[in-house]
Amino acid sequence: MRASRLMAMMLLLQQRRKVTAADVAAELEVSVRTVYRDIAALQAAGVPLWTESGPGGGIRLVEGWRTSLDGLTGDEAAALFLGGVPSAVADLGLGAVLVAAQTKVIAMLPPELRGRAARLRERFHVDAPGWFGPKRPPSQLEPISAAVWSGRRVDIVYRRAHRTVRRRLDPLGLVLKAGTWYLVAAHRRQVRTYRVDRIDDASVRTESAHRPDGFDLAQWWAASSAEFDRSLLRYRCRVRLSPTALGHLHGAVGPVAARQARDSAGPPDGEGWQAVELWTEAEDVAAHQLFTLMSGVEILEPASLRAAVHAVATELAARNA
Repeated sequence: MRASRLMAMMLLLQQRRKVTAADVAAELEVSVRTVYRDIAALQAAGVPLWTESGPGGGIRLVEGWRTSLDGLTGDEAAALFLGGVPSAVADLGLGAVLVAAQTKVIAMLPPELRGRAARLRERFHVDAPGWFGPKRPPSQLEPISAAVWSGRRVDIVYRRAHRTVRRRLDPLGLVLKAGTWYLVAAHRRQVRTYRVDRIDDASVRTESAHRPDGFDLAQWWAASSAEFDRSLLRYRCRVRLSPTALGHLHGAVGPVAARQARDSAGPPDGEGWQAVELWTEAEDVAAHQLFTLMSGVEILEPASLRAAVHAVATELAARNA
């Protein structure tokens, strides 16, 4: 969006004081012509910058001029980062500082961008958690988040399926997934995931937590989630799919299974159909998922799955005859 690009350009100029149009274009991944249009827009909005041509020239900000973003506190910056997920801000107790952070950002913007930001706040809202998740945050979220923020070890009492265990953890991060909070932490140097709503008690310790060098929470979570999805896929079948069905496979069986199936696809036959090896959770799951592809799927094996889909199709046809 242009508003975010103009904001990025102001911060870039504030940091470097003088840059060339080519530098800005490379940094923001736009054309030099776009950079000059944005410069004109910022000048019209009252930002004190000018351009100089020739050797040693470039784009400059008036000496001493700065935006108001320098006044953001650490908590305000954290809240602003989570601002797209209001429930996450509220659960972590950052609602008040979010308002303060947003107010500072809005106040420092030129009139043109300030109006744009206000309209965005009025017209767009992101609510990432699921519709039917619990409305009340987990009872131990506050001490867990405190341990994560401060980088301190934490002792927890954790409920498993049939027993309760005690663990001393090195917390690495918190993840909010579809309305459920997860703690990513290391136990005896092995990184694991814990549902925060299953933690019955948490006590933050005084010693510092060990954090593996280069640990990236987002990358670890993506890899862990993909591995979990793959672990569920234990039922193998072979199917023949039309080009349309192959294009819709992602929506029918999920991204991991669809990717594996596409990787196994044979060459198109005379009709353009392709045979793939598909892994799902179980035969009844496969029957339900494949039925959503309607006439674009032919089950090659096993015979029991072919019979199950045939039975459902026959019953549906009879009811709608």
